Amino acid sequence: MFKNWIVPLLLTMAPLALAAEPTTLSVRIVDSSTGEPVEDARVIINHGQAAEPSSAEMIQKGREFRPHSLVVPRGSKVDFPNRDNTQHHVYSFSPAKSFNIELFAGQPEEPILFDKTGVVEVGCNIHDQMQGFILVTESALTARTGPDGMAAIRLPASVSAMADGKLDFSLWHDRLQNTTQTVDVTASIPSSGPLELALDLKLERPEKGRLDGLQKRFQDL
Repeated sequence: MFKNWIVPLLLTMAPLALAAEPTTLSVRIVDSSTGEPVEDARVIINHGQAAEPSSAEMIQKGREFRPHSLVVPRGSKVDFPNRDNTQHHVYSFSPAKSFNIELFAGQPEEPILFDKTGVVEVGCNIHDQMQGFILVTESALTARTGPDGMAAIRLPASVSAMADGKLDFSLWHDRLQNTTQTVDVTASIPSSGPLELALDLKLERPEKGRLDGLQKRFQDL
């Protein structure tokens, strides 16, 4: 979908030697313009056993969604408890899931079911700066990068022994040009060392307090 945004840096690397045992794959995400490591990138490997549905929370605290981004298996239910002393109005118009929890305090009556894969952008109709993201995936192979841009994913034997040594990745970060979709890429797995991938990112995170795209779309309805 956005393969032109990503630059596989290790094109000359040899594929991973065939392995019949589980192995750990290290992935390093960097900013394509600066080469700096990218923290809080979401890495999904689209192979292997599908993840089982689960339950999760995205709370509102300090007039922020916490966590800012959440990865859940398809079919999972997510609660949106309000831990602030003010009411919130949580909603999304994303194709992967549209919902609306009107003004509430405390615990909403029912969790929201996420039964379609994709990126769900979440906002609050009262507090413009509030923005969260829920990535709904089929895969159990997911990770988030740390301050060094590194993520480690345990590959089951069925994946680590793939014949062509290539894997399909979905990557996401809140500084992408389009935060409503993942960046999808196929890359060869190196025989040693981390797989390094670069993302084309905005220079800065969105400023707090401004009217973002989600809020503008809400006003246009």
